[in-house]
Amino acid sequence: MSALGGGHAGGDGMNPVAAVVGLVLLILALGIIYVLSPGMAFMALIGVIIGGVMIGFGVHFVPVGGAPAAMGQSPGIATGVTMLAAGAGLAGLFGGAWAAELGFGVALAGGAIGGGLMMAITCLMVNVVYVYAMGIPAASGKVAKDPITGDTFEAYKSKGTEGHGLPFISYVGGVIGGMLGGLGGTLIYLELLAVYEAFLPAALNAQAEQIVPLAVGLAGIFAVGLFLINAVLAAYNITGTIEGPHDPKFKRFPRAVVGCAVASAVCGLFAIILVVI
Repeated sequence: MSALGGGHAGGDGMNPVAAVVGLVLLILALGIIYVLSPGMAFMALIGVIIGGVMIGFGVHFVPVGGAPAAMGQSPGIATGVTMLAAGAGLAGLFGGAWAAELGFGVALAGGAIGGGLMMAITCLMVNVVYVYAMGIPAASGKVAKDPITGDTFEAYKSKGTEGHGLPFISYVGGVIGGMLGGLGGTLIYLELLAVYEAFLPAALNAQAEQIVPLAVGLAGIFAVGLFLINAVLAAYNITGTIEGPHDPKFKRFPRAVVGCAVASAVCGLFAIILVVI
């Protein structure tokens, strides 16, 4: 995680030099687009950056337990950070893309609801499996009691584990993370779609209605790609498992925000230059 200023052990600090380099790249990407097209394209890149930051931030809310969770030795969902974030975010992205023709606000709401709903259902079924199939209660290994319900965990933790199951705070964090991921992915898609619909007709010498399928396809491809890039960056920042917003690893999110902003700016620059030049 050295690119974001972290050491190999995954510390919480941010390297000032790396942050400055990232800021320079961010400003450079914005400057290039502003020179080429100071109107819609420039605002679209800002939207892409905001969407990427929301994805990276949202991933830190998602409770991921990995292989230890599958064996009941760690709280969270038994899968990787990137896989779970991508599942939640892409569900929201598809929902938002489907509602794109209904308006900007409705599409963003659809994306947030889609991602949040996917995580809500996933977390519910995970707890059903933990409780009724594995016979284990929800117990956090990071805090003594649930910050929302006040339920204590110490009496329910098995020896030799870091906790198990999916506490309520982790459930809530998962839903919030899914909503942020779906919202960010949908925002990226909508911004790129608007740029492509505006610039492709002139670039291809075609009617506006003729380029709609191409615009939708390109926006979808770049939105999915940008989502996965930001999810992977956040996963490297987390380094392993995370229970949710109460986990000490959650405090690392500023580092991921910087990394995701820079990555989104650079990737968004290429996605927009494709049609602006």
